[in-house]
Amino acid sequence: MRDADQNDTQSRQLIQKFQDYVEAHPQTILLDPLPAMRRLSDRFQSYKLIQELQSLDQGHQFCNPPYLELATGNQSEILHLIKEQNLTFPLICKTRVAQGSSSHDMALIFNEDGLRDVTPPCVLQSFINHNAVLYKIFVVGQSYFVAKRPSLKNFAVGQSEQKTIFFNSHEVSKPESCSHLTEREEGDSLPSGPSDKIIQFISRGIQAALGMSLFGVDVIVDNKTGKLALIDINAFPGYEGFPEFFSTLLNHVEALLRERERDPQGRGLVAKQQGPHRRCPDLPEAWSPAPVSNCANSLAREVWAPEEHPTGRRASDSSCFRDFALPQAALCQSNCE
Repeated sequence: MRDADQNDTQSRQLIQKFQDYVEAHPQTILLDPLPAMRRLSDRFQSYKLIQELQSLDQGHQFCNPPYLELATGNQSEILHLIKEQNLTFPLICKTRVAQGSSSHDMALIFNEDGLRDVTPPCVLQSFINHNAVLYKIFVVGQSYFVAKRPSLKNFAVGQSEQKTIFFNSHEVSKPESCSHLTEREEGDSLPSGPSDKIIQFISRGIQAALGMSLFGVDVIVDNKTGKLALIDINAFPGYEGFPEFFSTLLNHVEALLRERERDPQGRGLVAKQQGPHRRCPDLPEAWSPAPVSNCANSLAREVWAPEEHPTGRRASDSSCFRDFALPQAALCQSNCE
């Protein structure tokens, strides 16, 4: 998809052939539709999705840190946007494209001078101190696994004389990472991870919006407020550390095949999963089970076209995976306050 966006003829032909096949064979089960993967390959679009999820979070349990899209390298214009969107230093600068090896290359900017290091198109996001702990939620159909990983250490809030720090997020957050960037200070406590309830809320919301089976969510815990912050959604993550991944994937595929046998006319993707839907009292009425013709399936059938470039289970839990039902919902946009 990335190469097709850059007008690579072979890539465009491959995508077109795939779409032609799916259209000619409507009984094909798609674990992850191309339009959904396309949305997650754009960080700005995935952050908008997080905002939509937050609008349904009646308990205000999580948010997306303030962010903005940059299509310019003009420093005065960037400063104006930062103030307008209430971003605070330090800032994380990420590529807008969230796929490929270069998507892990990021910068931590501490002052206005550091904005010279910005290379658009990119996304700026306020950095939240989280005691150097990242929680990675890996989702496979109705199962999930939570892995705790190293992350960036705490930094002073506000502008400072610190030079811009360039880093690779994949290297920093490896399980065995020993980077000086992940060193916790004495007295920094280990935050409590996300609860099963909020993980289910987030995972079900993403599945309802996109119709995806295989994705990951990166979350941190604000060390001042204790509030959960969603900082990234990834299509088909590496699943490093996910125990019994292959058997879990096979179980999901088998469940979809059984569903297809019961509903031969069902198109595309994840409609209703086997077993009863469990309702959560904190979810709005929109989260009740819906027919197959929901927004996720519409997205699964949507034709992907190249665009122009922009101007579970926890390690300490029992051997059973945490499962959740898959209600459907239409999401609306809102701002993370």
